[in-house]
Amino acid sequence: MARLLGGLLLVVLAVTLLPGDWPAVDSGLTQSAFAQGAAKTETATAGIAAPKLTPDDYPRIAGVNGRIVVWLVAQLHLWFAAFVLAVPIFVFIIEAIGMSTRDKRYDDMAYEFIKISIAAYSLTAILGGFLVFSLIIFYPHVIQYLGAIFKDTMFYYALLFFLESAALYLYYYGWQWLQGGFRKWVHLTLGLVLNAAGTMLMFLANGWLTFMMSPAGIDPGGIFTGDVWTALHNHLWNPINIHRMVANVAYGGSIVGAYAAFKFLAATRAEERAHYDWMGYTANFIAISALLPLPFAGYYLAAEIYAYSQQMGITLMGGIFAWLFIIQAVLIGTLFLSANYYLWCGMARSEGAARYNRYIKYLAFVIVAAFLVWFTPHTLVLTNEELKALGGPYHKYLGPLGIMPAKNTAVNVMILFTALSFLIYRRANRIAMVGWAKAGNAVQVALFSAGIANIFFLGIYHGYFTNTVYKVASSIPQVITTLVVIAASIVIDAMMYRGAKEVAPLRWGRVPERAQYALFLLAVAFTWLMGLMGYIRSGIRQHWHVVGVFRDNSPDAFTPTLGYAANVVSVGTIIFMAMVIFVFWLSQVSAVKTTPAGFWKEQAS
Repeated sequence: MARLLGGLLLVVLAVTLLPGDWPAVDSGLTQSAFAQGAAKTETATAGIAAPKLTPDDYPRIAGVNGRIVVWLVAQLHLWFAAFVLAVPIFVFIIEAIGMSTRDKRYDDMAYEFIKISIAAYSLTAILGGFLVFSLIIFYPHVIQYLGAIFKDTMFYYALLFFLESAALYLYYYGWQWLQGGFRKWVHLTLGLVLNAAGTMLMFLANGWLTFMMSPAGIDPGGIFTGDVWTALHNHLWNPINIHRMVANVAYGGSIVGAYAAFKFLAATRAEERAHYDWMGYTANFIAISALLPLPFAGYYLAAEIYAYSQQMGITLMGGIFAWLFIIQAVLIGTLFLSANYYLWCGMARSEGAARYNRYIKYLAFVIVAAFLVWFTPHTLVLTNEELKALGGPYHKYLGPLGIMPAKNTAVNVMILFTALSFLIYRRANRIAMVGWAKAGNAVQVALFSAGIANIFFLGIYHGYFTNTVYKVASSIPQVITTLVVIAASIVIDAMMYRGAKEVAPLRWGRVPERAQYALFLLAVAFTWLMGLMGYIRSGIRQHWHVVGVFRDNSPDAFTPTLGYAANVVSVGTIIFMAMVIFVFWLSQVSAVKTTPAGFWKEQAS
């Protein structure tokens, strides 16, 4: 446990050191790195001063590229950490549903989910141990400076880590023992403690990384004079907390969905296929539920970065990183297409879905069209000959689709039609028995029609025919419109189909195998996207360890080319997915053969 603790204490500090904090590679370590750091980090009477380093102050090891080591290990650790944070959240919810409905299927599914996270938790800790050594070797002065500011939070981080570990192991290994009556309430309480500790760990670590982007408590002379709460509660802390919480839940759902797909394809009995089909659907539902608000959380974070520093904002969206957002758009579009495709394939479980199959091609057309608009660039990378032939860097017809009003419109439309896909799937096998069913359908059609019209009006009129202030402001009512339409439609649908009649029993397991590959694609695209955005978030600091306070003077303090960064993220994604497949395999070979619940036998018959 002590080994695991040391690795996790400084995990998120490593994430903040990805592209900009890179030492050169040479033979040997600099002599007494920590002693030099103590001399360079002046602790003045007024506060803590950042050290002024030279290239020789960054330790080097012959044959080892420190920047790649820290980047990859930190990113791998973050992927696993996001997974082990998210899974207990929806495991707790699923177990609570099973307790209230007295349906053992939910309890079995929740137990299988948490079993995967146990193996992933061990890998997270191992990577954390590797990471802390890498940080001490390559960035001792940075760690010392941040440790002097955040030492109090690091102490509480250690206590929370012990609490989380104890709660996780008691929650998992006590699952069978803490069943029934009062013991079940004890087990749910352990789940609540586990999630509270994990969330607080993330919040504390987010404070460390956001301090490096938007330092607080710094006087005009660059001296830290604030207290630890001032440093923690900096300008970007809350936006990062919201964005990462939503993203982690969506990401956890996608990884668990990949596990269900793996088990579905490996299943030899029909009842196993039915069980893992249901598990995959549940995981996809979790991923979609968190994916829908995720772009809004991302826009909020970007807006707060602009509010803190226009220079960072312009670097983010209009500078060297702008083209990486085209790749981001492709990946996010892939997420939406994969999630929708899985829903459409899942309609094969229902006998009543034939009534709605003819609408799928229209949903697909709209989502693909919005996807194409979303990743259309404003300017093009062209040769001189192409530039002359085109008459400029902007395409005559497609250029206007490259600015934010068009992209805001496209993403809101994509979200609305994804919600519509879910509503169609939900009602495919049911017939509403209420007398006002036709009126309810008419209200829903009117809601979606009015919402789409308003989104297009705000995007086109305010985006292209008003000044910049209104262009930016129009995104807020677009978001509100989307949320209102989705919320109102779900409420109407829930009321309309309460007590509805089933066309025929759902046949879990009767879903094409290609649907499982959509779940794999969802997990891979999410992993690649998280790695890319982690690089961008850290890279906008450019040549600063702590923006405006602590300069990065390492020989390799430069922003790498986009192709180089994409290759590193791709290698990290491949390594992570290989490790995840190992976790899936390990859970399979160590599993105890059990008899599926009678419900799944009936489904398979």
